[in-house]
Amino acid sequence: MLSIGVTLAALASLAVGESLKRLDTSLTILVNNDLQGQDSPEANQAVIVTEPRSYQDADRVCAKLGERVWRPESPRPRQTRGTKALPFSDYLQYEGAANASSAFWVVSDSGFAAMTVSGDYSRTKPGPHERHPGLCTNTAPYSTQNFQDTSEKWQISLDVNNQTLTGFRDQLSFRFLGIRFAPEPKRFTYSTLFKGSGESVSALSYGSQCAQGSNTGSEDCLFLNIWTPYLPNPNSKPKKKDLLPVAFWIHGGAFIGGTANDPTFDGGNLASRGDVVVVAINYRLLALGFLALKDGVTNGNFGLADQVTALDWVRAHIRNFGGDPDRITIFGQSAGAGSVRALIASPKAAGKFSGAILLSNLGGLNYGTTYSRYYTIDEQVTVAANPFLAAANCTDAPSQVDCLRVLPAHTLTQLGDVRYLVVDGTYLTSPELPLTGPRLPIRLMMGITRDDGAPFISFPTTTNQTEYLAARGFSLPPETLSLFPLPNTGNATLDLFNSSSRIATDGIFRCIDQATAFAGLSSRRFESVYYYEFDRTYQTGGWPALNVCEAPRTASHPHGDPSKPYLRCHSGELYYVFGTLARQGRPVRDEGDLPFEQFVLDTFAAFIRTGDPNPDKGYLKARGYTKTLEQVERAGEWRPSTKGKMVLRALDWPRSRSEGFRELEQCEALGLGLDYYLR
Repeated sequence: MLSIGVTLAALASLAVGESLKRLDTSLTILVNNDLQGQDSPEANQAVIVTEPRSYQDADRVCAKLGERVWRPESPRPRQTRGTKALPFSDYLQYEGAANASSAFWVVSDSGFAAMTVSGDYSRTKPGPHERHPGLCTNTAPYSTQNFQDTSEKWQISLDVNNQTLTGFRDQLSFRFLGIRFAPEPKRFTYSTLFKGSGESVSALSYGSQCAQGSNTGSEDCLFLNIWTPYLPNPNSKPKKKDLLPVAFWIHGGAFIGGTANDPTFDGGNLASRGDVVVVAINYRLLALGFLALKDGVTNGNFGLADQVTALDWVRAHIRNFGGDPDRITIFGQSAGAGSVRALIASPKAAGKFSGAILLSNLGGLNYGTTYSRYYTIDEQVTVAANPFLAAANCTDAPSQVDCLRVLPAHTLTQLGDVRYLVVDGTYLTSPELPLTGPRLPIRLMMGITRDDGAPFISFPTTTNQTEYLAARGFSLPPETLSLFPLPNTGNATLDLFNSSSRIATDGIFRCIDQATAFAGLSSRRFESVYYYEFDRTYQTGGWPALNVCEAPRTASHPHGDPSKPYLRCHSGELYYVFGTLARQGRPVRDEGDLPFEQFVLDTFAAFIRTGDPNPDKGYLKARGYTKTLEQVERAGEWRPSTKGKMVLRALDWPRSRSEGFRELEQCEALGLGLDYYLR
C-alpha cells in the first residue's frame, strides 16, 4: 500500500509519566470494543484492572492514574447472583483470572467493597489485610487519526532498554510511539540494536518516517510503535501464561514509501479487541534501504536488515509491554508481505517468530516478479544501481559509495526506484523462498483480495486488447487470452479493464501464492496453510483512486453499495484487518460493514493468538462478540490447506465460505500453475 502516514519527531523529553515501577502493579485495560469508537453505545465503559492488593493500595493506584475506583451503576448490597454486575466477568473467568467467587475492589454506597464476579458484595468493611484486584475507571478519550490526547494525566512510564519511556493510554490501550530500536546507521551500512544510556524519553509521538519521495522523512527513522492492553508489573517477572501474543507489522509501499505511522493500520483496535500486543516498524526505503554495488561491501538489503534488527529489539524487550517473545507473528501487506516472505527465507530471522501472515504478496509476472524472486547483486547493479549511479554522477568516482554518501538524502530518493531484494549471502542466500527442505516451525496464513491486480494496470484509452496488454507487459497468445474473455457491460474500455485486471491479479498475485502454498505443502515444508481471498473490500483513501475499486454509490447507499459490482482491489482489506474504519472517519456503507470488520479482525487476531484463524467460541462468548460468533457458526470451520487438499476461504458477508483454489486453468496457461515451483 502506498501510505501517506503522519511524520512527527520522537525526541528525548524531560516529561516522565506516572511510573509503573512506583505503582508496583500490572495494569490491564478492558473495554467492550465494538470498533465504533466514540460512537459506540458502550463508549467510555472501560476499566483498568490492577493486581491483588489492599483496598487502600487499590485506591492509591487509581488516584495516581488520575482515575477513581470503579462503581457499579446501581450498587446495592447483597446483589442477586448472576446479574453480572461486575464488568467483564465472563472474560475474567474465561482467562482464568477469576472464578465465580473471586472478588474485586469496587465502590459501594458505604465506601469500598469487595464485589464477586457473580455480583455479590462479599464484604462492605474490608479488613486491612484483605487483598483483591482493583477496578479503576478509564476515562481517557479515544484516539483518532486526527486526535491523540497525550496529556500528562494519561501518561505512564516504563523502564525499558536502559531508558525511561513515557507513553500514554487512551480508551482502548497503552500506546508507546516512536521508540528507537536502532541508532541512525551510517548510510549504506547495516543497523545495530539501540541501547539507552539512562535517559528519559518521550514515546508520545511518532518517530520520523524513513526518507522517501516528495522530500519527506529522514535517514534517522528506525523507530517502532507499540499498542498493548496489558502492562506487567516491572517489579516481578511476569508469568508466561499472562504474556500476550505479539503481532509484528511490516508496512507496504513497494519498498519506496510507507511508514509505521500510517493511521490505516493503527494498532489500538487490534490490540484491544484481539487481546494481542501490536508492533509496527519503520525500515529504510529506496536506495537508502536496498542499493547494492559491486564493491564487495555494499551488498544491499539494508531495509530487510532493519526489519531483523527490529525483530531482535522486540524479542529482547517486548515483555516490558506484556508481549511474549516466543509468540511473535510477523505480518505485512504488499511489499510488507514480500518482506515477510523474505524473512521466512532469511537465515538471520530464523527462529525469531512463530507465525507469519502474508497479505497480498506479489510475485509471478512483470512488476510482481522481483518481490518473490531475488536478483543477484550483479543483476541488481545492471538493472538499478548503474542508472542510479549515472543519475547521481557517481559512476566514475574513486569510491561510488563515498560519492553517494555526501549527497543529500532527498537527492538520492529522487533518482530512481531502487527497491530490489538481492541474494547477498547473509540476509538472503537463495533466489527464492526455499519450498523444499526441513519443515518450517511456523504457522502460516496467506491470501489476496479478489481483484488485487487492478491498480497495477492503468485504465485503458484504447479498446484494442492485444495492444493494451502488450503495453503493460502481458503479451499473451490467443489461446491464453481466450481464458480471460471480455465481459459485456456495454462499456468497451471498462470491459477491457475488467478482463485485464483478472490477468494482472492472476499473474502478479493469485497464481504465485497458490503455487507457493501447493509446493510448500507437497514437500511438507509447510504443515498447513490457511489460504484466503477477500470477496468484500473497502478501498483505502488516496490510493489507487480508481472508481472501479469503490462500491457504487446509490440513493439508498450514498457511501457505496457492496452488493453491486465493483473490484476488490489492492489494500482493500486493511481497514477490516485493523478495525480502523471508525477511527479514520470512514462511514459504514451498509449493514454488513461493521460486523464484517469485527469478524475479520477477530479472525486475524485468532490466528495471531493461536495459529488458527477460527476464533474460539468460548472466547467470543466471553468477550461478547456476538456478530462474529454468528458468522463463525454460519460459515463453519475454516479448514487449512494440507498436502493433497487445497482449501480457499472466501471472506465475505453475509457468509464466508470454503472452496478450492481459484483460476487453476488460467494460472496454468500463464505458466504459473500449482506445480510452478515443483518443475
